[in-house]
Amino acid sequence: MSFVAEVPVRFRDFDSFGHVNNAVYATYCEQARVQYFEEVIGVPLSDPHIVVAHLELDYQAPIEHVGTVDVAVEAGEPGGKSFPLYYELTFGGEVVATGETVQVAMDDSGRPTTVPESWREAIANQPLD
Repeated sequence: MSFVAEVPVRFRDFDSFGHVNNAVYATYCEQARVQYFEEVIGVPLSDPHIVVAHLELDYQAPIEHVGTVDVAVEAGEPGGKSFPLYYELTFGGEVVATGETVQVAMDDSGRPTTVPESWREAIANQPLD
């Protein structure tokens, strides 16, 4: 995965057990997804024509202090109305989680629609490792 977003780990991300709460990992993916859409696809994620229909995370190690999480993002092959994004979260050089979201393109009335050709081209042209 060649697109990497650097996301700060904040003190508020920690729970009473002294590690980053598992729900916060989804927020790290969200922050990386915003950057990916803006920098690779050229669309602000605030665009109401994008929704996340599925989120999956696999935790591998805790984050136990502030620092920076590197979130690598790579898009999978677009289908008719949706496409997956794959995530690898690393902290201190160690993989702490992997994940996937499925984005659905929406029309102005809020119904699923075909993934725009410009998005398909941007995904097809994304640099890979």
